[in-house]
Amino acid sequence: MSQTTVLQYEAPWPVHALDWCKTPAPNGHPVRPRSAFRLGVASFTEDSRNRIAVVGLQDDRVLVEDDYGDYPDFVTLVEATHGYPATSLQWQPAAASLFHWQAKAQNAEFLATTGDALRVWEYGSDAPMAMSSYVGRQPSSGGHRLSLRATLSGQSKVQDRSGGAPLTNFSWNEKMPSLIVTSSIDTTCTVWNIDTQSAITQLIAHDREVYDVAWLPGSTDIFVSVGADGSLRAFDLRSLEHSTILYETPPPKHPPAVTPGQNARPPSSPLLRIAFNPNDPNTMSTFHMDGSEVQILDMRSPGAPIAELKAHRGPVNSVAWSSTDSPMLATAADDCQVLLWDVASHSLPPASSPRNTSARLSSPRPADGKKRVLTDPVMAYTAQAEVTNLAWSPQIAPMTMNSGLTTAAGEWLAIVMGKTIKALKV
Repeated sequence: MSQTTVLQYEAPWPVHALDWCKTPAPNGHPVRPRSAFRLGVASFTEDSRNRIAVVGLQDDRVLVEDDYGDYPDFVTLVEATHGYPATSLQWQPAAASLFHWQAKAQNAEFLATTGDALRVWEYGSDAPMAMSSYVGRQPSSGGHRLSLRATLSGQSKVQDRSGGAPLTNFSWNEKMPSLIVTSSIDTTCTVWNIDTQSAITQLIAHDREVYDVAWLPGSTDIFVSVGADGSLRAFDLRSLEHSTILYETPPPKHPPAVTPGQNARPPSSPLLRIAFNPNDPNTMSTFHMDGSEVQILDMRSPGAPIAELKAHRGPVNSVAWSSTDSPMLATAADDCQVLLWDVASHSLPPASSPRNTSARLSSPRPADGKKRVLTDPVMAYTAQAEVTNLAWSPQIAPMTMNSGLTTAAGEWLAIVMGKTIKALKV
C-alpha cells in the first residue's frame, strides 16, 4: 500500500468557488482524521437556483491506494440553496475557533459567501460521520447542518438602489475573525462586523468595479484592493481620507483615440485578484485580465513588480499561497496547467527597519534592482481541462489507519475543472 496522491469529487453542477476547511475538527469533538479533508464548494449556474455544499472524505481508507479506488473519494455531507452564484466562498479563519462570539453553537463553524449579498453560514456536526456498511455508500446528511446565520447587504454609496450592489469577493480577517471586508461592482469596499451583523464603514475605493480585496496579514486596519481601473490600492481604517496606489497596470502601447471633451481615464488592463504571502506581509501576487503572467509586488517598493512569473500559455484564473513556513505560490490558468512557484528567494531582502503590521502606510522602501522574470516553476500539474480556481489545505498532520499505515504530513491543493474537483498531494 502507498499513500494516495490524488483525490476527486464530482459535483452535480459546475463549480466556481471553493475553500478548504482551516480547522481539523469542530470544537468539542475528538479529532477525526478525515475531518481535515472538508471542502466548501459553490455552484455556478446562470440562474437563481445555485447551491453551496460541504463535502468530505467518505472513508479514511481512501487516503491509501488499495481496493477503494472504484468509489468516490469525497461525498456531500450537507448542502443549501444559495440563489444567485457565489462569487467567493471561505471557511472561517483558524483563529475563529478561539474567538468569543456573541451567539454561536459550541460545535459550529462559520462559512461566508458573497454574491448579491454577504452571507454568513453556520455549519454544525452533531457526531462523527457514521461509517458506511459498505464502501462507496453515500453517507446520510444526518448530523450535518448548514444554516444561514446572516444576510448583510447595505445601502450603496454610489448607486440609487434599495439594497447593496453585487459583491465580487471578500477577505476574512485572520487576527479579528469578526471582521470581513467586501468588494463590489459599485466601486466600493465595505468593512463588516459579522458578529454584530453591522457595517463598520464603506468607502469608494476605485474609479470602476472592485474585483478583489485582502487584509494585510496580521493587521486589523490595513487592506488592499484591485479593480477594473487597473490599480492596486491600500487603505488604512485609521486614516480613510487617503489611499496609497501601490501599482497601476501600464497603459496600452496603442491606446484608442479619445474624442475631444471626453473626460475618460486612459484605458488600462483590469487587475482581477490580489493575494498576500501569509508569512511575508510585504509580498503580494496579482494578475491582469486575460494576462498569462503573474506579478509579484512588494509594499516597500510600490510602482512596479519585483518579479513576474511567465510560464502559463493561457489567461491566469487564480493564485493562492500555501501556509507553510516557506510558502509556495500556486497559479492556475486556461492552459490546463497548475504551477507551483518558490517566490521567497526572489523577494526583496528585509529592510533594516521592517514595517510591522501596526505601522501606518508610509515611506515605502525603494526597489533594489530590476524586476526578476521567473520562467521555471518548481512543480507543474497538467489537468484534463481549464482550471478555474484553487485552494490550499492547511498543514495536515500524519494519520494512522486501522491497517497500521501512517500517512505523511503535508499540504493538499484543491483545483476546479468544471464539475470536477481534484485534491493533489504536494
